[in-house]
Amino acid sequence: MKDISEVEDIEMLVAKFYDKLLEDPITKEKFQHLNIESHLPRIVDFWAFVLLDKAGYSTNVFEKHIHLNLESIHFISWLKNWAETVNEMFEGPKAELAIQRANLLAYTFQSKLKENNG
Repeated sequence: MKDISEVEDIEMLVAKFYDKLLEDPITKEKFQHLNIESHLPRIVDFWAFVLLDKAGYSTNVFEKHIHLNLESIHFISWLKNWAETVNEMFEGPKAELAIQRANLLAYTFQSKLKENNG
């Protein structure tokens, strides 16, 4: 298997990941309302920024997701699906970074949600 090295890799990763989220009984209700075709390019841009240092992403990720009322169980499932998808498709430093950054992102989101609901 190869490592994540280009935007096309992230496009395939994100598409497969969202397929899993929409099949997962824990996350399905939180993501099924999305217009996936318009949402995926934004997610690809985010991960390209994070993993490939691609310029151009400036959206506040937390603000875009706060309305979803996510709970700990959603983050656990999201992380499990993300790590599984990455590991099924890629291996190497960028793949490992993708999993590490997802864990950091989930931790940060949960911390901010606690602050806002505190």
